[in-house]
Amino acid sequence: MNVPGLVVRAAVGSYVEALARADRALAARGIVPAARIDHQAAAADVGLSMAPCTLFVFGNPRAGTLLMQGYPSLGIDLPLRLLVWEQDGAKVAYNDPAWLVERHDGEIDLPVIGTMQQLLAILAAEVAGA
Repeated sequence: MNVPGLVVRAAVGSYVEALARADRALAARGIVPAARIDHQAAAADVGLSMAPCTLFVFGNPRAGTLLMQGYPSLGIDLPLRLLVWEQDGAKVAYNDPAWLVERHDGEIDLPVIGTMQQLLAILAAEVAGA
């Protein structure tokens, strides 16, 4: 999969195991998702089917606000997101924060970008079972 700005990792084990690791990884850091969207359940609600796919939406206003002060359009991409899905095995993905800033014509010189990248990389590694 080659989607600009999207960081994808294959996960060890099943989707259900990866989802449980996501819950644990977020909880271990005191992160309470603002939303947890079960796309498969939403599809079923309208009579459609799809493979398991869950989106976690979470963030820290102290970090996101620093970015949106300079680039308000980032509000369309923040808070951060972590996606866990099943397609030829379990997967986990996130948008690279540096790519998000670049997408909105921003400068990538704020330390908060590195902090976000590090957090997402660690979360994805844990969800992947690495």
